[in-house]
Amino acid sequence: MDPFLLRKLNTERAARHAVIHLTDLGDGRDRVIREGDPVAGPLGEAIAAAFRSGKSGLVEAEARQFFLNVHLPPARIVIIGAVHISQALAKMAEIAGFDVTIIDPRTAFATEERFAGIDLVADWPEDALKTRPLDAYTALVAVTHDPKIDDVPLSQALTAGCFYVGALGSRKTHAKRVERLTALGHSEADIAKISAPIGLDIGAASPAEIAVAILADTVAHLRRRSLRGAAP
Repeated sequence: MDPFLLRKLNTERAARHAVIHLTDLGDGRDRVIREGDPVAGPLGEAIAAAFRSGKSGLVEAEARQFFLNVHLPPARIVIIGAVHISQALAKMAEIAGFDVTIIDPRTAFATEERFAGIDLVADWPEDALKTRPLDAYTALVAVTHDPKIDDVPLSQALTAGCFYVGALGSRKTHAKRVERLTALGHSEADIAKISAPIGLDIGAASPAEIAVAILADTVAHLRRRSLRGAAP
């Protein structure tokens, strides 16, 4: 691999950008394609599919063969609130391959005993996220029911373009949340991206079932997301 392309690839990966190292198997020429770079035709469609699936492999397009080596940032879920739902969701999400962080300033909830082996931050989200900024490969799940804790990270998630933003609460609760986020300067279209009530509608009742609904919704948004630079 050309040293220049290798440096470019490593720089993009360090910045948590999705990239593909494309090699033309006919002539050996290669290039690094960043998510959102325009590539037309069947090859562009194959590249878009690879960005969504995260799977490397051989593709045929325009009577040529290409190998797509896909490098996606590790998808992560940031859970705001160390509650019962979070206990189930953290375990399930790790099995599904997500990096998981739980943030809650309430030290009575955010304990190692309740979240053994989980990346747990007992701090206010606005402080914790200063060193761990949200990005397009992050899902933000807010489940505290407390606007003082949930609202700031929800606002930051909308600004950062997180691939999934979900918030626990009834429609009445969410209506008040919409008013607060509107006051923070978010548009109606941005706020509409929030999954609220959170998760897929599977009739979930218990914390574990709600966690299943949230994780399923998160995976669906990750795999069906609009790519950067592409039309929704």
